[in-house]
Amino acid sequence: MRMMLALGALLSLACVSAGEAPSNYQSYHGGIRADSDPVLLERYDRALNRCEPEAYSWHRGSPDPSSTLYILALRNCLYRHSFVDRGSYAYPTSAVFQHFLDR
Repeated sequence: MRMMLALGALLSLACVSAGEAPSNYQSYHGGIRADSDPVLLERYDRALNRCEPEAYSWHRGSPDPSSTLYILALRNCLYRHSFVDRGSYAYPTSAVFQHFLDR
């Protein structure tokens, strides 16, 4: 039982970090993936360092990184820094519509 709990906590932390991966974001100008260019990746890292504290605050987001408020605050801040979430993960959807946007 404890092992399953530890495994669940480890997987939840892995999934949270995957949501902020540079491969999920592209530049607002030109649609270039953030991880394809070293200069753009550096700009993304600086923007993420500025946006994470804002998303963790109660004023904009939530201290829980798996909550919808945190994700939306992080995406909002990254959008202000010219990074757009790409693909089907751009909008929070329920489990019923999870693969609807993939089409």
